[in-house]
Amino acid sequence: MTEVATARRSRITPEREAELYEAVLELLREVGYDALTMDAVAARTRSSKATLYRQWGGKAELVAKAVRHSKPGAMGLGEIDTGSLKGDLHALTLRSDDCEMEQNSALMRGLAMAMHGNADLLKAFRDHLIEPEMAEFRRVLQRAIDRGEVRADNPAIDYVMHMMIGAFAARTLIDEQPPTQTFLISYIDAVVLPALGVTTS
Repeated sequence: MTEVATARRSRITPEREAELYEAVLELLREVGYDALTMDAVAARTRSSKATLYRQWGGKAELVAKAVRHSKPGAMGLGEIDTGSLKGDLHALTLRSDDCEMEQNSALMRGLAMAMHGNADLLKAFRDHLIEPEMAEFRRVLQRAIDRGEVRADNPAIDYVMHMMIGAFAARTLIDEQPPTQTFLISYIDAVVLPALGVTTS
């Protein structure tokens, strides 16, 4: 039965899947998570609701995977290896331009609010974004430890994701400006790397 279910879920081509995810993100930006319906997604993408439910199971899973699909910069961080932690974190930041960062910042603010009252959405985000991104960061940090850049017992290691997400979110809240490549790179150099004991000169 599992093999049959997997075969059914894999019928959508990667190109079609990308189209569906883009449509989901468009709808999210237009109406927000709470007002987003599978009916609206089906209509926008000329799909059947049965296909959507068969492929993704429900709205929370579909939205989480759509957001993950739109963030190739983070998913794949573990593949970046510039030879230094500073280079790796800068390379990650440069994968998204300022326009993409602004769009993602607004989208994530809305989804963060929705997660507070929706356990299914929170679980989907933990499964498909938070945990995979944390695993990617751990791989990058382990390479830095292996190179001798970061001490294995540095307590800041456990808070790198917190720092990065905090900078991304707080930029708009505190400065009333969207996050940008320049801001995030300066934050990495001024806060993240020193906390890890890495010299930035």
